[in-house]
Amino acid sequence: MAEKKPAVALIAGPTASGKSALAIALAESSGGIVINADASQVYRDLRILSARPSEADEARAPHRLFGYIDGAETCSAARWAEDAKAAIAAAHAAGRLPILVGGTGLYIRTLIDGIAPVPDIDPAVRAAVRALPVAEAHAALMIEDAEAARRLNPADTTRVARALEVVRATGRTLGQWQADRAGGIGDAVRIVPTILLPPRDWLRARCDMRFEAMLAEGAVAEVEALLARQLDPALPVMRAIGVPEIADWLAGRIDRATMVERATAATRQYAKRQYTWFRQQPPADWARFGEQLDNVNIGKIAIKLHDEALTG
Repeated sequence: MAEKKPAVALIAGPTASGKSALAIALAESSGGIVINADASQVYRDLRILSARPSEADEARAPHRLFGYIDGAETCSAARWAEDAKAAIAAAHAAGRLPILVGGTGLYIRTLIDGIAPVPDIDPAVRAAVRALPVAEAHAALMIEDAEAARRLNPADTTRVARALEVVRATGRTLGQWQADRAGGIGDAVRIVPTILLPPRDWLRARCDMRFEAMLAEGAVAEVEALLARQLDPALPVMRAIGVPEIADWLAGRIDRATMVERATAATRQYAKRQYTWFRQQPPADWARFGEQLDNVNIGKIAIKLHDEALTG
């Protein structure tokens, strides 16, 4: 008889969908360990603006990979995946259920499926590609990697450039490299997933309330501390939703109402992109939960996930 694979619970979905509350409830009921899978919540400088669990919530169950990277650094999906593997292995070694929770699809996919072994890109090739206007780069991509060109938004500067530099530097398309993904844990563990896809109007209302709540909790002071460090504006921590908007308000470039409007709109747009990704990209047999997450539903889903993790 084949050995039973160790379980890893996964709670994913768009921002403001209630993932953290469900993860903590599951950790309390199962004796599990909550492991962050959100690209913003890895940074210690962004407790408030990344909606990290509060210190009181973190005290209810063990939490890993939250606020563990300094904002002066950039955390890649590959780096996070290696750290998550270690955290999952430690939880299993301790006889506890690892509970992945987050809304960064790239992180989750990299951990489960592995990463494409694309070699380092020649700096000269990269510089030449990145100097091209996006329309010109997309036209070149249509010739050199038509599949990628058809798949990508022609105005997506970053992804178009990435696909073009890969094919020019390596002679293989990005799709060909991605077919050779390696290092994922998908074959070694049993994923017990729930994807939260609540009603869109409920989610939008939560997004609208969230930023004002963050301001009340000290988001302005959080941004002031970041600005005092004079970090590179291109760093992820400086581009996180709320940081540029509050920075513009502090500098007098916009008024408070505009700051709130822009940050709230950015939050809604981000949630919409996440919603679409989690509705379409995960395997069809992964459980989706389409209701709003209240205390009753949190309890029901936590029990279901616990039972599935135990029984397989």
